[in-house]
Amino acid sequence: MSQLQTLKSANSINDVAALLTFKPSAVAFILYKKPPETKYRTFEIAKRQGGTRVIKAPSDDLKLLQKRLSDLLQNCIEEINAAKTLKDDLAHGFKRHRSIITNATKHRKKRYVLNIDLQDFFGTINFGRVRGFFIKERNFALKPAVATVLAEIACHDNALPQGSPCSPVISNLIGHVLDIQLGALAKTTGCTYSRYADDITFSTNKQAFPAIIAKREPTAPHKWEVGRDLQGIIARAGFTINTVKTRMQYHTSRQDVTGLVVNTKVNIRSEYRRTVRAMANRLFKTGHFQFFQMVPDSTGKLLPTPQEGTLPQLHGMLGHIDAVDWHNSKITLRDPHPNTPASLKTKEHLYRRFLMFKEFYTAEKPVIICEGQTDNIYIRCAIRSLAADYPTLATKEASGAISLHVRIFTYTQTSTGRILRLHGRTGHFTNFISDYVQQMKKFKAVGGAQPIILLVDNDDGAKAVYSTVQGVTHKKSSRTDPFVHISGNLYLIPTPLKAGADNSVIEDFFSADTKKTVIDGKTFNPAKDADMTLHYTKSVFANKVVKEDDTIDFSGFAELLNRFADVLATHTKASAAHA
Repeated sequence: MSQLQTLKSANSINDVAALLTFKPSAVAFILYKKPPETKYRTFEIAKRQGGTRVIKAPSDDLKLLQKRLSDLLQNCIEEINAAKTLKDDLAHGFKRHRSIITNATKHRKKRYVLNIDLQDFFGTINFGRVRGFFIKERNFALKPAVATVLAEIACHDNALPQGSPCSPVISNLIGHVLDIQLGALAKTTGCTYSRYADDITFSTNKQAFPAIIAKREPTAPHKWEVGRDLQGIIARAGFTINTVKTRMQYHTSRQDVTGLVVNTKVNIRSEYRRTVRAMANRLFKTGHFQFFQMVPDSTGKLLPTPQEGTLPQLHGMLGHIDAVDWHNSKITLRDPHPNTPASLKTKEHLYRRFLMFKEFYTAEKPVIICEGQTDNIYIRCAIRSLAADYPTLATKEASGAISLHVRIFTYTQTSTGRILRLHGRTGHFTNFISDYVQQMKKFKAVGGAQPIILLVDNDDGAKAVYSTVQGVTHKKSSRTDPFVHISGNLYLIPTPLKAGADNSVIEDFFSADTKKTVIDGKTFNPAKDADMTLHYTKSVFANKVVKEDDTIDFSGFAELLNRFADVLATHTKASAAHA
């Protein structure tokens, strides 16, 4: 049974809890026994164009419950759209595969761009509207008791709180009728319509903007007022227009939609780029940066006030710029392999410098970079298994929990992996070594306190890495050395060679019995050309054998973990000597 059908057949809080993978008693406690004053933390944040926004952040347990509800409802929406073969491209806020970029893209190269803001968008949607929607909306038609539970999870102080993970998806569900009607109005008048949360946009290339949507005020030619038809639709849908924020943008001046310029291609504002670049350069020089935020003074007047910035904040800003640039690159991309090292664009260099600074130069823990995800699993499990013997790598608590004192770099499909050009192959280490050593020389801020360790299989594939290391150190290193100090806080560790062997790979340190484990009638064979009808891959071995069998003997990894511990001790000693 689909999740939507399961939800529609639910009868009680117990059924809802099961759908959200919560214990019924836990849901009941959060909703009915948890003290109201502990459910939310209220604070204000400054808006980009002035004013403040009230955020009501739920407690951790309630936030998880709301996140599960959000995921459930989004799955239900996808089921509904798939069954009706609908492509919902009217609302773009807080939806899968939608963003401010997809929202802005609809309004590129238009003569007129009209922006309208809905006042107190989440606050307008009260408990009764949420409950009534889930009961009456034909795609859901939930039992009243179930609709009540969902509304109780979602609402606070008789409204959807801004700060809840499920408020956006519920507001989109309730606002969908409005989207349909405004989309139809746009179509009949030759306009394009989209909505991102409370931000509504109409655009057109017509010589005159349709008066039923908006018209110029007689006494102020550049001031526009919303037309009666549009006002009526919005009012009947239960929302109110914030008339102060209604604005018309012409093609002869800069047009922006949800903060992105749309005159030609979707782009970042130039002053935003300059500001972020200045912040990053300041960070690289001093280890700190500031940004201006609108903060109320003693009289309540909002003033631009310098605030100390954080690495996550700057990461978000650079990631935002990169997302827009990458969107534009994919439109005109000719490189069939966009993740190859050669594809790094000029605009991406600043983001790459920042990631090297944040992830490695100022790392809070020693970082181990393996050749791929399977090696990550091996090393993590080995350290956890042998934690008692390696106190600098991990600590086993009295409760039995194990805390790692190192971070194992995770390969991701996000912009971080693409920009760092680390995708889990030995060949990428050669580029990383050269680039990181070069960047370390340019950083003036204090850093390098934690070692960054590259782990490579000691086979023919390591030759190119050692050649690169020799070019950096101007010394020839032996593959029999336990480790090599490359430069600064960067080290290279090869897998140990067994007696009489010229090569080694990380799988050599598992016992023969472990590697003989049979899964679905198949045996382990790490060779790339192995017959998959007879054998299973390294990925299956890592995930189905190494991760799931807590009786595996990791003693064969002791020499490798000794090398990790030795690098940590060596770097600590070197750092103390230079302090």
